[in-house]
Amino acid sequence: MQIMQHVPPRGDPAYDRLYKLRPIIDYFGAAFAQAYVPGREVAVDESLVALKGRLIFRQYIPSKRARYGVKLYKICESTSGYTYKFRVYEGRDSRIEPPECPPTLGVSGKLVWDLVHPLLDKGYHLYVDNFYTSIPLFQALSARSTFACGTVRKNHRGLPTHPLQVPIPRGETRALTSDNLLLVRYKDKRDVLMLTTIHGNGITPVSVRGTTATVLKPDCIVDYNRYMGGVDLSDQVLTPYNAMRKTRAWYKKVAVYLLQVATYNAFVLSRSVGSTETFLQFYEAVLKDLIFSDRERAGRSTSGIGGARVVPGQHFPGVVPHTGKKGRSQKKCRVCRKRGIQKYTTTQCDTCPDHPGLCIDGCFREYHTSMEY
Repeated sequence: MQIMQHVPPRGDPAYDRLYKLRPIIDYFGAAFAQAYVPGREVAVDESLVALKGRLIFRQYIPSKRARYGVKLYKICESTSGYTYKFRVYEGRDSRIEPPECPPTLGVSGKLVWDLVHPLLDKGYHLYVDNFYTSIPLFQALSARSTFACGTVRKNHRGLPTHPLQVPIPRGETRALTSDNLLLVRYKDKRDVLMLTTIHGNGITPVSVRGTTATVLKPDCIVDYNRYMGGVDLSDQVLTPYNAMRKTRAWYKKVAVYLLQVATYNAFVLSRSVGSTETFLQFYEAVLKDLIFSDRERAGRSTSGIGGARVVPGQHFPGVVPHTGKKGRSQKKCRVCRKRGIQKYTTTQCDTCPDHPGLCIDGCFREYHTSMEY
């Protein structure tokens, strides 16, 4: 008898809004971190699972294509998009208490600390947007040999106000330093503010799209544009093969999304060991492995059959070709002969390499599903 897991009632402090998804979240959370070691550059950002139904922790993110849905915080490898760790938003972020977290961090800082905690003290470079960027967070990460870079708002607490209000011409750069922090202000169409503990006050020539001209941009902006898209990369690859279907059960959508993320992570692993398959080819191979059994997938080669066969669902019967003699051409049925019965048939398998004769009324199915032949 199956024992149901006890779930505290709503309103109880121990109530888990994700209790229906908790087993799959815990499983993938452990598997993603154990299966792969990401490169030095990682990024933290949000993904959104589209949902139009009613849900107490449904989020609105106008920059996402879906705009409304269930939000996931993710830390991904910047170059490949591999999801190393994730957290599903459930409307209770203020209760996040990650291990070894400094008490000076706010809610967004605790989220980043929780995601990056397994990578601390290893020299990683973290890229975040202005929702997560804060001076206490960057200083705490730097103390743990983890360096960060991100955009920052003008009104962020702790930033000097006067240098940010002085007008500068387009293409110019201003920088301020304090200990290991570097604040960079770059004037493009509008002001771009960057806070970093990774870069120095260097500049890099960057070509202007559609022209042969180049402009000088700070190194932190160039690297931010290069490495910040790790989370969006995996979502962009998965979008053309979206398996979502309309449903009122929000947890089904999140479960399907996590399965697709796991598929993409497996694809990154296959590429890291030398595979040259595209994601579509890899996806089709995974689906075939899930749909067909081991017996159906096996390309068997047995004596007397004359070569390996393909998946049973791809076999088609045909008529034994005419040999020029009078009457209809026939072949001995392979299955009947195995049973010691001499029976002739006008049907053969056109897909098998040796086109064996098979009775259409049952021998055809048995030949392609039984391990005896």
